[in-house]
Amino acid sequence: MADDVKRLKTDTETVRSQSAASYSDVQLVRDEVAQLKGNVDEMAYRNKQTFGRLGLEDSLIVQKLDAIETRLSRLEQQLGSVPSKSASQATAASGVSSGPVARTAAALLGEGIQKLESGSYASARESFVSLLQSHPSSDLVDDAQFYIAESYFAEKWYEKAVLEYQTVIARYTKSNKRPSALYKQALAFELLGDTVNAKARFRDVMNVYPSSSEAAQAKKKLQ
Repeated sequence: MADDVKRLKTDTETVRSQSAASYSDVQLVRDEVAQLKGNVDEMAYRNKQTFGRLGLEDSLIVQKLDAIETRLSRLEQQLGSVPSKSASQATAASGVSSGPVARTAAALLGEGIQKLESGSYASARESFVSLLQSHPSSDLVDDAQFYIAESYFAEKWYEKAVLEYQTVIARYTKSNKRPSALYKQALAFELLGDTVNAKARFRDVMNVYPSSSEAAQAKKKLQ
């Protein structure tokens, strides 16, 4: 009987020890979960802050671009390089065509890409600009704007490429070209020797589009 009692006490102590260890393990897991949740919340906050900053910077630049475009349009009208509205209306009323038959947005985009691939950069831009002007509501306007930027990048005119990529970034916030525009703009900054803005844009790609292939490329650039 005494041996049974002794064995029972030993078993009880063993169970208590195991229970204490299990409780300690549970606490460790809870602590790790809490820490991970904190990291996720912090990352989400940082992403929100980054996107907000990005949006603010972009909206300011778009406003400046729009102002420049408006001034340019007025100057062209004053110089007579753009037909007046009344003249255009008169032509339309007469039923006489004053130019080539209008082409679809897809046709203009395809034509521009073909010219771009053949190295005819200025001619490619004419096709893309024609798309933007004649089909402003098309789903392809963001593509056209992106390839305008690409044409300047290919010409090594990186200052101009930066501005054109910025239009994609700021004006077409839901475009599937936006991650590429951010990454290519970072490359343009890098090639201009502006490492501060280049690194900032690489980080923007990683923070705003962490799952994109451009984010993986940006990560390599920052290593």
